[in-house]
Parts: sequence; structure tokens; C-alpha cells
Amino acid sequence: MHELAITVIGPDRTGIVADVAEALAGVGANLSDSTMTRLRGHFAMTLICTGPAPEAVEKALAPLNADGKLLATVRAVEPEDDSAESGDPYLVSVHGADRLGIVAAVTRVVAAAGGNITDLTTRLTGPLYVIIAEVDLPRDAADELRERLTAAAGELGVDVTLRRADTEIL
Repeated sequence: MHELAITVIGPDRTGIVADVAEALAGVGANLSDSTMTRLRGHFAMTLICTGPAPEAVEKALAPLNADGKLLATVRAVEPEDDSAESGDPYLVSVHGADRLGIVAAVTRVVAAAGGNITDLTTRLTGPLYVIIAEVDLPRDAADELRERLTAAAGELGVDVTLRRADTEIL
């Protein structure tokens, strides 16, 4: 069995998730982790699964690519190292007027504190820009990160909050 990373992108339509899931099940690929979303009319999916060789999965997904609208890619990846310590889970939220560089500035501050972003969602609603990020932080890094985020928020003209995540929700 191989561990595979699969991406599917293209214009949104009803049934994409079912089509992908059926194709993968048909070749014996088992979904481990996945994320799917609709972004301004475009579908985006990334998933990790275990299954046959990448070529067999590519062949199973080929009908999705046939009309040229969807693009499905498959590549083998190394299994996650279970021994790596993940840190303490936190949520970073940002709200403010849209402007260039908000994501770059906030994520750079998180990275400088040793934080690993495990999930990030952005949304532009009219003039309001929102970021919600799940972050694993090194032990005892939250207070310093909170100070750095507050400084960055002042420079960006946005509101930023950092709070410990409830691990049962994540």
C-alpha cells in the first residue's frame, strides 16, 4: 500500500465529492484525511489516502479530467512521523478591512514564534477580510506570540485574537 496525496480543483458542480470518493473506493484507496471547499465558484479538494500505486489511482480519476474542467493529481508521499511533537493547539483569528499582505504578515509572525499552521481559512465578505487559523505552538510560546500579533495587528489596522483551542472540537 502507498500513502498518496490527491488534489482536485476546478469549477464547482454537484457530485464532485461523490465522483472522487467512488473512484478511490473502486481501486481500494482508503481516505485518511481530507479537506474540501468551494472558493468563489471553484471547487478545491486535498486528501491523503492509502491505496494502490499512484498510476492506478490516476487511471481511476482520469474520467474526472476528461472534459478538461477538473484537474486531479496524485503523488506518493511519506507517512507522517507520529513521533513528532505537535505542540499546544491555538486559534488565531483576524478581522479587518481588506488590504494586501495580511496573510503574509500574520503567518510570518506565527512562524517566527515556532508555530505550525495546521489549518487556515480566509474569507473576503465585502470590505471585511477574515482569517481563522489553527496553530500548534511550542510550549510557553503563546504569551510572546500574542504580543507580536498585537503589534502586527496595529501595523495592519486589523483585530487579531489568539486563544487556546478546545482539542475536543478540533
